[in-house]
Amino acid sequence: MRRVIVDKAIYAGGTRTDIDGDISDAFDLARSQGECFVWIGLFEPDEAEFELVKEELHLHPLAAEDAVTAHQRPKMERYGDTLFVVLKTLSYIDETSDIEVGEIMVFLEKDVVVTVRHGAGNPLGPVRRHLEDSPELLKHGAASVLYAVCDEVVDRYGLVVHEVEVDIIGLEKAVFDPSARDVTEDVYSLKREVLEFRTAEDPLIPVLQEIVRGRVAECGSTREYFRDVLDHLLMVDGQVDAHNELLNSVLTAHLALLGKQQNEDMRKISAWAAIIAVPTAIAGIYGMNFTHMPELKWSFGYPLVIVVIAFISAFLYRRLHKSGWL
Repeated sequence: MRRVIVDKAIYAGGTRTDIDGDISDAFDLARSQGECFVWIGLFEPDEAEFELVKEELHLHPLAAEDAVTAHQRPKMERYGDTLFVVLKTLSYIDETSDIEVGEIMVFLEKDVVVTVRHGAGNPLGPVRRHLEDSPELLKHGAASVLYAVCDEVVDRYGLVVHEVEVDIIGLEKAVFDPSARDVTEDVYSLKREVLEFRTAEDPLIPVLQEIVRGRVAECGSTREYFRDVLDHLLMVDGQVDAHNELLNSVLTAHLALLGKQQNEDMRKISAWAAIIAVPTAIAGIYGMNFTHMPELKWSFGYPLVIVVIAFISAFLYRRLHKSGWL
């Protein structure tokens, strides 16, 4: 059976304590102890499965709907005492060179963090283990979870952008390979992936900027950590813009080379048509069978015409070849 609750624990003083009861008991325990927070990790819950979390956190219906249905753009919203952050996750599929998009929703309060993940990309198990190995970071409270999730997502962006760069280099080589096939469809396909990449990472920039500027009280003690994540994200954003421009250049060069090849083919066809027109015209003249055509009576008329045709055709071939048409 699919596990909806992936993990749950209480963290106090940088130390993890497992939860034996249900998540409502965990919420009550965290709120009663004071200097601690509970982190509940959910994976693709449906409306009924998310109902308990909704009731415990007194979530706004719109926030609960977003968590269940997903397909949201990266954003940060506040519903009462709850901070709601949406992140787009990206994973690169080697077999198809596609970028798979998922989502992570983070519900953040002073003593509660709920993460809701959609899609197979960016599992949060490694993030949780990294935090548990960093008690000094965990001491910053629930905001440390939001930082760690953002850091993992942005780090994955960096890996994906590198894979996209490798694909673009491959397309560049294919474009300038004389024996390569038409790669126009491949260029457009990769360009769509890059645009999808941009829609995932670009809206996250203002979210992190709000945190870094100190406008999110819950993340006040972790601003320096978020500044590092923002720097990495801005670097990725610049690379995505550069890749998009490079793909435009690759496409332009490819279409220009295709046009050049088509022009060369047309010139060759026109050149051969010009050469073939010579014997066709001469044969057409003598094929009219007029009575008064003295050449028809000459004993050397036929070989003379053949020589003239061969000479003119050879002359045209030489000139056209020299000019690059053949």
